[in-house]
Amino acid sequence: MSSTLKSIGAVLAGFVFIGITHTATDAILESNGVLPKGHLYVSTGLILFVLGYRAVWSLVGCYLTARLAPNRPLRHALIVGGIGAVLSAGAAVATADMNLGPGWYVWTLAAISLPVSWLGGKLYERQASRAAAETK
Repeated sequence: MSSTLKSIGAVLAGFVFIGITHTATDAILESNGVLPKGHLYVSTGLILFVLGYRAVWSLVGCYLTARLAPNRPLRHALIVGGIGAVLSAGAAVATADMNLGPGWYVWTLAAISLPVSWLGGKLYERQASRAAAETK
């Protein structure tokens, strides 16, 4: 398989992982009455909780992308983060008049996308370099 296809697969795998885990966690919390369905007009603490688990799932997805990348793992993780930032900013603009929750929530998702993806990529690089040092 070519390096380009492996790169595309790594990015897609991370992105799909993030999308599935975000959606599944939201659905579980909504079905258990923790989150309301269709909007986020809840306490700031609950919104911060949502941001927190989304950041964790995103970090894991970017780590996965870095692990699957054929080369330059951090770069691949940052690509996922960049896509996430663009999509989150687009969602913030597109849903601004829909009254789905406080506007700062979606903009915060956009703002944390790149730092979280950088951290996921760096964590993988650190682990990989430690593993390589142990095998020497």
